[in-house]
Formats: sequence, C-alpha cells, structure tokens
Amino acid sequence: MESAEYDLIVIGAGPVGENVADRAVQGGLTVAIVESELVGGECSYWACMPSKVLLRAGAARADAADAPGALSAAPSGPVDVAAVLRRRDEIVHDWNDSGQVEWLDGAGIALVRGHGRLSAQREVTVRRGGTDAVVLRARHAVAVCTGSAALLPDIPGLADVDPWTSREATGAQQVPASLVILGGGVVACEMATAYASFGCAVTVLARSGLLRGMEPFAGDAVTADLRSAGVEVRTGAEVEAVSRDAGTGTVTVTLADGAVTASEILLATGRVPRTGDVGLETSGLEPGSWLDVDDTMRVHGSDWLYAVGDVNHRALLTHQGKYQARAAGDVIAARARGAAVDDQPWGTHVATADHVAVPQVVFTSPEVAAVGMTAAQAQKEGLAVRVVDYDLANIAGASTRAAHYRGQARAVVDTDRDVLVGATFVGADMAELLQAATIAIVGEVPLARLWHAVPAYPTLSEVWLRWLEAIGRPV
Repeated sequence: MESAEYDLIVIGAGPVGENVADRAVQGGLTVAIVESELVGGECSYWACMPSKVLLRAGAARADAADAPGALSAAPSGPVDVAAVLRRRDEIVHDWNDSGQVEWLDGAGIALVRGHGRLSAQREVTVRRGGTDAVVLRARHAVAVCTGSAALLPDIPGLADVDPWTSREATGAQQVPASLVILGGGVVACEMATAYASFGCAVTVLARSGLLRGMEPFAGDAVTADLRSAGVEVRTGAEVEAVSRDAGTGTVTVTLADGAVTASEILLATGRVPRTGDVGLETSGLEPGSWLDVDDTMRVHGSDWLYAVGDVNHRALLTHQGKYQARAAGDVIAARARGAAVDDQPWGTHVATADHVAVPQVVFTSPEVAAVGMTAAQAQKEGLAVRVVDYDLANIAGASTRAAHYRGQARAVVDTDRDVLVGATFVGADMAELLQAATIAIVGEVPLARLWHAVPAYPTLSEVWLRWLEAIGRPV
C-alpha cells in the first residue's frame, strides 16, 4: 500500500480545509489535503455561491420596480429562469474544480483524491476506489474539515420520496411547477424567495416562525414578503407522513390538519455533521457526532486532532469557518515549530469571535443582516440592556434608494459598558451595513467614540446616527 508523510493532513478541501492548509503552508509546514468530491466544497458548488445567483435576478427586478424610471412598465411573470440557471452554471464552473485544484498546486498543497478516514493516531487512510488506497501519516496534526449535510427528519415515508436537499435546490436544471419546503431557517427562506421568483408555486411548512434565533421582527418581515410574493407560509405545521404518487410523481405531505401536494419537496430542517465515516472511533470519539474543540480548534482530549468549520458546531457559516481555519492553521504551524502560542481571548491563535460576534446575512426580500446578540440573548446573559429600534424608511438614504422603502434596524447596547453587543438590520441593501456593526462589537468601541464616526449623507448608514441620537450623547 502506498504511503506518504506530511506535517499536517487535512480531511476536506472546502473553503475551511483550504484555509487551514494554506495558513499551515505559509507557516512552513508540508500539507496534504484529502477530498472525495470537488475541491472548493459545499459553498462553491451547492450553497453560498449558486444560491446567491439564484436569488439575484428576482432581487434586482424588485429593486428596479421600486425605482421610478428604471422600468418602462411594472414587471410581470417570472424572471428569465434559463438565463439565471446559465449564470449559476458559470459561477459553479459547471461543477468542475480544475481552477481550485490549480490554486492548491500554486499554494504548495498536495491534493489526494478519495475518501479519507482516521486509521490510527496521526494517520489517515484514503480509499481511491476498489482496493486502491494510500496511507498518509502526519508528523504533527490532522484537521477534520468535512462540513455538514442536510438533516433527514424521522418522518414516515420521507426517505422514500427522494427529497431535495439544498444541493438539489441550488443545482436544479429545471424548475418544478410546485415546491413544498420543510423548515423555516435560512435555506428555507432563501430557496422560497428564489423559487417564487421563478414562477414556482411554493409552500413553506415550518413548525414555528421563520428565522428563529434572530430578532422576531426579522422573521415577521420575511414572512410578510414571502406571502406577498405568493408563497404559502404555514407555521405550526406538524408533518405526519410523506408519500409520492408512483404515477404522477406528485409528493403529498400529510399534516395534522390536512395535506399539501407539490412536484418536489425540499428538506431545510437543519444540519448534521459529516463525521459518520471519518474514523472517529480510532480516537475514542462517537462516529457521526459534532466535535467539541477549544478556541484553537483542537479537539478536547487530543494533542494532534483538530476540527474546523461546521463539524465543531460553533457557527455553521462559511466565513466563520474560514476565520476558524486561519487560527487553526497558524496555531498548528506554531506548535509544530515550538513557537509561542497566543491563545488568550482575541489572540492570534483563537477564534474568540465565535462567541460574541458572528455575522450573518439572509438574502431574502427583505434582506436580514445580523451580528452579535439579539435582545433576548443579551438579557438571558444577564446584561444590562438597552434596545433601540429605528424605522429605516425615515432615513434620507432610504427615500433616494426606493420609492417605498421598508425596513427596521435594532441596536442592542450593554449599558454597563456603553458598547454595542448586537445589531440587526432588515431591509434592502442591509448586507453592506453589517461589517460596521461587526467592527463596533469586536472592537468594543465606546458609544461616545462612535459619535465621531460620521455616516455619509444621504446613505442608509445614517441609522448609526439615529441610534446614537435615541440613546443620547454623553455629557
């Protein structure tokens, strides 16, 4: 059996694994990365990138419709679906990863194709089809960066109907006449938005309100806009069974209070770690489990095993996984060299922001952008909280942005320290406001100093001034 030795072995060549490997190479280590599918991972081919392309045409058309003079007549009917799908195919390079492989080569990272499993301490065996395998041994560390997969709920008949997951939804070559979506989170809301813009009849079945975990007004606003776009949103839905008619192919979802039929069904009910077949048992860990790590991404109880990105369940977001990856790659290199490790909060080798400042954007209509704590979370943490809400329609930049702008922004302030600990923006173009709030939270910028950060006029950024005016300037 073929074998090779490297300083670090990374299992999973998505954005997280690529960044762990790159930082370790920059730190002077030799690195092999193992991938069984496409280099670039979920985000590049089935999640972040293609989903945003599917959403963009509908959002652009809605923007134009609310900018008098942009359109000669109000748009009607679906967007040009064929053009959207062609653009999606361009963005994912027709699911060809040669460009990503070229980047690995240029970065000095060895790629090993196949399914990698831990087979001993600091050892990964990669199966490449049939009996062909290669054994990779790590001098210093192994990093598991295998991500997560869609959760299949335990609903009678569901597994038998060949349900869509986010992969099928973002990779579809044809738009079904109708789609029923199980779930009320980000994937459910974004795909409902996209497919409704394609002219698909969409039904969302959520056990509770949409976008739980965010400020309640965010989910309320998205629910209202989905309904205005023709989406049937049913909250409190209890699914009892799912079946597919063998003749027509129609899916029937049986509820406690009736039934819903559709051409296809999309599961958007959560994620599970892709750790069921990576050999965790060789390290005394439970296969299929989330991996508990410290702030340097090292698995508790091990001095060589790291888990980075979705698999550690800290923040299931690509950008946050890449942030973790930079810390992990740097600390693996530092430990390998015997260099000092900066693992104090906000140090070079830790992912402190996972605990206090995780930014997220939901690309629905309206957009939802949030970072830090919600008001409820801050209160649960025992903080002395002041909540400031502002109607974004009252900002000059909103009136120039659209004829009928609607939106809301909430600031959550820790009054003991006079710093921002949470921010949520709901409205068009909110994604680009988020970084300022993230900086304010991470930097613990005093509110008194924020008075000197003057927002340009007329922009939506003036919400910062309105927040400060509501709080009051310190004497």
